[in-house]
Amino acid sequence: MPAATRPADLRMGLVGLAAWAGGLLVAAPGRLLGAGAVLLAVLLAVLLVGGGLVTTRALRRGRRRSWTSLPAWRTTALACLLAMLAVLVAGLVRADRVAGDPVASLASEGAAVTGRLVVSTDPRPMAGARSDGVFLRAVVVEVSGRGTTWQVRSPVLVLAPASWADVRLGSTVALAGRLQPTEEGERSLAAMLSVHGEPVVLEQPGAWWRATEVLRASLRAAVAHRPAPERVLVPALVAGDDAGLDPRVAEEFRATGLTHLLAVSGTNLTLLLGALLVLARLVGVRGRGLLVLGLAGVVGFVLLARTEPSVLRAAVMGVVGLLALTHGGGRAVRGLGVAVTVLLLVDPTLATAPGFALSVLATGGIVLLGPRWRDALARWLPRWLAEAIAVPTAAQLACTPVVAGLSGQVSLVAVVANLLAAPAVGPATVLGLLGGCVGLVWPWAGRLLGTVATWCVGWIVEVAHRGAGLPTAAVDWSTSGAALAALTALTVVLAWRGPRLVSTRARGAVSCVVLVVAVLVRPPVPGWPPDGWVLVACDVGQGDALVLATTPGHAVVVDVGPEPGAVGRCLDDLGGGTVDLLVLTHFHADHVDGLSAVLGSHDVGEVWVSRVLDPADGARSVLADAAAAGVPLHPAPYAGAWRSGATRLQVLWPTSGEPGTGPGDGTAANDASVVLLVEVAGLRLLLTGDLEPPGQAALARTLPDLAVDVLKVPHHGSSYQDLGWLTGLGARVAVVTVGEDNDYGHPAPSVVAALESAGARVLRTDTDGSVAVVAGEAGPSVLTTR
Repeated sequence: MPAATRPADLRMGLVGLAAWAGGLLVAAPGRLLGAGAVLLAVLLAVLLVGGGLVTTRALRRGRRRSWTSLPAWRTTALACLLAMLAVLVAGLVRADRVAGDPVASLASEGAAVTGRLVVSTDPRPMAGARSDGVFLRAVVVEVSGRGTTWQVRSPVLVLAPASWADVRLGSTVALAGRLQPTEEGERSLAAMLSVHGEPVVLEQPGAWWRATEVLRASLRAAVAHRPAPERVLVPALVAGDDAGLDPRVAEEFRATGLTHLLAVSGTNLTLLLGALLVLARLVGVRGRGLLVLGLAGVVGFVLLARTEPSVLRAAVMGVVGLLALTHGGGRAVRGLGVAVTVLLLVDPTLATAPGFALSVLATGGIVLLGPRWRDALARWLPRWLAEAIAVPTAAQLACTPVVAGLSGQVSLVAVVANLLAAPAVGPATVLGLLGGCVGLVWPWAGRLLGTVATWCVGWIVEVAHRGAGLPTAAVDWSTSGAALAALTALTVVLAWRGPRLVSTRARGAVSCVVLVVAVLVRPPVPGWPPDGWVLVACDVGQGDALVLATTPGHAVVVDVGPEPGAVGRCLDDLGGGTVDLLVLTHFHADHVDGLSAVLGSHDVGEVWVSRVLDPADGARSVLADAAAAGVPLHPAPYAGAWRSGATRLQVLWPTSGEPGTGPGDGTAANDASVVLLVEVAGLRLLLTGDLEPPGQAALARTLPDLAVDVLKVPHHGSSYQDLGWLTGLGARVAVVTVGEDNDYGHPAPSVVAALESAGARVLRTDTDGSVAVVAGEAGPSVLTTR
């Protein structure tokens, strides 16, 4: 059979999938399941070997052998079982070793310890209430606790104060802190370690780490003179160093499927190699020259991004993608299977790592789907353009179900955005790397190269910004098992039949028109918003974004959620073109980080904010954005009233004397939340921000007879509540703004139970979607988007 028509040999790919299944079994809850899986696998192996004896004799009578013959498939099945068993056993052994580790034992007791650790990742800033701290991964090499000292090699997650931000990768640091158990199901870490005080560096990093740090510093210096976000994105693109990236830019990259460019991933490296090879072909490079060029790109990537596990994983997947692009899918499938198996044998915990899944799926998509899409497109497009389109299309299709499961969204512009961004990825990366290298010798030349690299990155930023601003750049998708299964089935059908849809010029044009219409025309949600709605709690994940109806085309917005995309879509669906008043209850990121969606796309009359400027970074960002948009901003006046049409609102909290006006901790910021009483269409609504029990008690003393129809439950339903006050409000509807599968345990079951016992109907944005409160003669009713 000619090589061009020979089907891809999938046997090693199946072995890799079996190895992955073994890793997933390790992560399954309970050792009984793991032991049962081992016994089942052994039994199947025995049955398969025994049952193959008869068929082997029959085949030896002269039947032609090929890779599709039964003995070959029997061998493949045995290899799959052995791979699954090997990874399963390796994972169980690793889990037992971690569980029996002295550090894990001390963590289960919450012990205070001393010793030494080696820093294995760069420190990263924390988010949320401890925004002044950093976290990093490290390996404990010596630990003393409970009167005993051990020499170990135990991976831990370190939670440290901001003074640890300058600790360098590879340093040996004195350990003094308290160990805590890891989250349930976490098998890659022995413990979490909380430390306090200044770091004491016992030993500086080795020459390798110092050299890479110098190169990374030179890279940052080469673009330091350029404006944000370009100066941040060049190091992110080259080495995954995205420290200081504006959350709004990160959200735009996420909405357009470009997030892989900000992280060290196999997808990023494979697309980079694709861009390099397209350019190489244009200048006449062929054959082994392409392979050498690609391998040089992989080596340079590893040298700059450092030999962390995620970097090496990305390099392995990049080599597989390189094989697909230079030697066809046959070798690449075998290489991918080998890579998956070896990586899982070395670290079985990768089986449940999102980055690993995305790398494998993207590479597999390029290897298995890319050639079919390329050949279909090449019937009417130049081959280089067909290949440039096929690579991001195949990678995006393969990753779509996992991305939807992680983000709750499906991007409709990802393929086009990646196609438009791809020509700039290679030049930006190469020029950024050259700028860092040349800058070590000639800083002025490094800055020149860095400037050109930022111009290329500027194009990528513009693609992300324009793409994210389209009406249907991304659609929300449920993360339930049924919804993801349906999406997976749809993706498989599109991946398989898609090439036929673009195999001719006419079909390709029709497909493009359909895609353009889908992106530019946002389909209405039947029955949404309902007639007579007075309040909508937008589903923005773990955060608050509330919209109050005033007059046609006008609204009041209270908080804007953790990112611009979600609140922007909610406002578009509600049809509120003008925001007469925007109230930001306090400055935590889950209440203010979506501000650009409101200021950038709507006419805003004025902004009211909390008087407590905490956290300081959030407050500064809000003040700067309002000033840039030319919108007046004022502290919410105590007892101040505001009216538009039939909607009247009044500020109940904070009072003029409580709380203080200086920055404090997260609790102080929560307790300074602006609390609003809204009266509209005969209903009374209480919007409480993240008000804490001290503020709730003070408000109860100030207004002892307060009664409302609708309650926005404080602080996402946290267990830290004055339940007597909440249940005494007499609310018939209680709305909890909360994100799916959040790490905080919100809402607390005790709070939900107390409200329901008091007669309230409890609605949650994580399970109900956006919640609309409708005024009626019999009181409030609700409609949700789910």
